[in-house]
Amino acid sequence: MTEGTTSAAQGGDTLTRLEQEGEIAADYLEGLLDIADLDGDIDMDVEGDRAAVSIISDTGSRDLQKLVGRDGEVLEALQELTRLAVHRETGDRSRLMLDIGGFRAKKRAELTELGAKAADEAKNSGEPVRLKPMTPFERKVVHDAVAAAGLRSESEGEEPERFVVVLPA
Repeated sequence: MTEGTTSAAQGGDTLTRLEQEGEIAADYLEGLLDIADLDGDIDMDVEGDRAAVSIISDTGSRDLQKLVGRDGEVLEALQELTRLAVHRETGDRSRLMLDIGGFRAKKRAELTELGAKAADEAKNSGEPVRLKPMTPFERKVVHDAVAAAGLRSESEGEEPERFVVVLPA
């Protein structure tokens, strides 16, 4: 067996595992929607190295907003519960991402813009730029945006006050 064949087999195994995570998460979330008597459709995908599950509504219902909560707090909790449900079924730690009503996608776009602006500010001033405390998801998006702008960034502080520092070149 060649090295390329092994990688392809491992890649296929990973895709299968991530698809299984998505299926388990979708079943769990469908049950949750039924219990809460909320309407929503489940969309599953694999993004990079993690399963991604979204709850969307064709009607634009504000009911899903209840599952997002203030600043995504309920969404974060539901994501952790969903990850635990996947872990219970598979025995493996899940890095599954959950989005509800497009909240996380919108947040990602806002954070990408914030990271690019902070990178520009660090380039122009030559000084480090410290951002407000963020969740791990938010910090990851900002780090990626800063790297895309050609600069480095670090996380500093302790949870829940951990924040990103954008470093000048």
